[in-house]
Amino acid sequence: MAEQSKSKTTVTVIVVLATLLLMAFLVRQMINYTKSAPVGADRSATRAKDNATIRETDAQALTHYGWADQPRGIARLPIDEAMKLTVQGYKNAGEFRKDFLARVDKANVPPPKPPEKPSEYE
Repeated sequence: MAEQSKSKTTVTVIVVLATLLLMAFLVRQMINYTKSAPVGADRSATRAKDNATIRETDAQALTHYGWADQPRGIARLPIDEAMKLTVQGYKNAGEFRKDFLARVDKANVPPPKPPEKPSEYE
């Protein structure tokens, strides 16, 4: 009888463990089946694409000639060329500084004056 009780206990333990393992498996499968996409996953892909485009555009701007503001005659130089011109310009520092300040003034146009007569809606 002790042996029969021992085998019943063993079978009961095995059945309980099998049931718990089966339930754990089913719960895990249900969690994986019902998992939604992360919030903003499509936005993340769009941001990564936009970031790559911005970096490519910036790399082009740093290594090629172009216009920064064509109507005012402000050009963009590659960094290496700008550094060479700066070193060359500082051989005559006074003249280079005067020319540089003139170009800064040309690039930074003052904003228009505010209207002197206040608007009727103010």
